[in-house]
Amino acid sequence: MAEFKIASGRSNLKLAQKVAEKLGIELSPVAIHNFSDGEIWAKYEDNIRGDELFILQSTFAPADNLMELLILIDAAKRASARKVAAVIPYFGYARQDRKDQPRVSITAKLVANLLSRAGADRIITIDLHSSQIQGFFDIPLDHLYASPVLLRTINLLGLKDIAVVSPDLGGAKTARAYAKRIGGELVLVDKRRPAHNKAVILNIIGDIKDKNMLIIDDMIDTGTTFLNCAQALKDGGAKSIIGVCVHPVFSGNALENIIACEALTKLFVTDTIPLLAEHPKIEVISVSELLAESIIRTHDNRSISSLFEIAR
Repeated sequence: MAEFKIASGRSNLKLAQKVAEKLGIELSPVAIHNFSDGEIWAKYEDNIRGDELFILQSTFAPADNLMELLILIDAAKRASARKVAAVIPYFGYARQDRKDQPRVSITAKLVANLLSRAGADRIITIDLHSSQIQGFFDIPLDHLYASPVLLRTINLLGLKDIAVVSPDLGGAKTARAYAKRIGGELVLVDKRRPAHNKAVILNIIGDIKDKNMLIIDDMIDTGTTFLNCAQALKDGGAKSIIGVCVHPVFSGNALENIIACEALTKLFVTDTIPLLAEHPKIEVISVSELLAESIIRTHDNRSISSLFEIAR
């Protein structure tokens, strides 16, 4: 009888180990090395012929993480794995999901094509940058949300007079869902981007005076938008400001700037991307249980639609 196995690339090995622990199994050993010029070499050390294999790998920068995933998928198919599912907690290159300028790439579609051509039979991912990316795939994609995991932690804070903030209009739906679940008000921030990774706050729409604010975002990259939003809320009379972010990309000096930001009281993130350093101001909430549940339900051919639900 065919079994299912879990293997991991090097980008998020700690999360993969947590997922395997939740499922009560060991990670399938994989040897991964780099040649002196950086080229990646990978080999499965167990026999995976006829098995259903789940490969966990986040594809944040550098691009080696994506290339490593493609190599692992290809190696699994050539080793006669029965099914190969790519479990991608953070799906990189998702921000370029449309042609908003002439002569640019739609990298989200490009990566979808690469994963399919490499041999992936299914994709499992968390909080895509935009939901329409699901339509870029010609193979099944399970789009999970980290909101139930994060909401459990937020509810334990016991905050009163809460308002939930979206740092941009694109995240209004998610912020509204959080506000409904915790019984808070909705506040929107109108911003302008004069250039990549630059943001200017124009207007705050909603009542923030003497409120405990929750800023909800799918990712923090440089942190510019997020921290500008926190400072604007503080200047507007907010009592306290807590951040909630699914994917802590934290490029450049983002981590240092977040720690130094006096306006921000606390930041909750998940472990879809591993943090390079720990700090009391930043608390990591694991999505390992969510991923483990999706894997076992997929293997058992059970519905996982309840795991798709963001708080409504």
